[in-house]
Amino acid sequence: MPALSLDHYNIFCKDLDATVRFYERYVGLTNGDRPPFPFPGAWMYAGEKAILHIVSETGRDDQGSGAIDHIAINCSDIRGTLDQIKQDGLRFEVRKVPARPLQQVFVHDPDGVMIELNFWHEADVKELDGFDPMTNRAGGQKEKAVPAQ
Repeated sequence: MPALSLDHYNIFCKDLDATVRFYERYVGLTNGDRPPFPFPGAWMYAGEKAILHIVSETGRDDQGSGAIDHIAINCSDIRGTLDQIKQDGLRFEVRKVPARPLQQVFVHDPDGVMIELNFWHEADVKELDGFDPMTNRAGGQKEKAVPAQ
């Protein structure tokens, strides 16, 4: 029985609207059709596929089954993504994977889930200047963006 692909992941959140806005604005997912469950939530789509199910903690006694370190999502337009993150003042980290044409941007959603945004085959961004992929030091490490005035 071989695995074919990841279907979706599910997270609990404290503020459903803020969490939906985060995934729309910084990850590029779209809030879409969701079955009429008897609890508040949202299904976030990448194209035609709902890859993230969000469940509001409002009125719930149960929680999930454990901790997730991070979720990785393939994206495009690293420059535009970083510009938006900086404009909004989010903390982020930029890395380049050794021996791969891959840059990564790490941000945290409103509930603290680390999101790894993967950008394959894009021009290196200036935030990587001085970055050492063997130590994950320098460059845009854990940079606190300053909102535009």
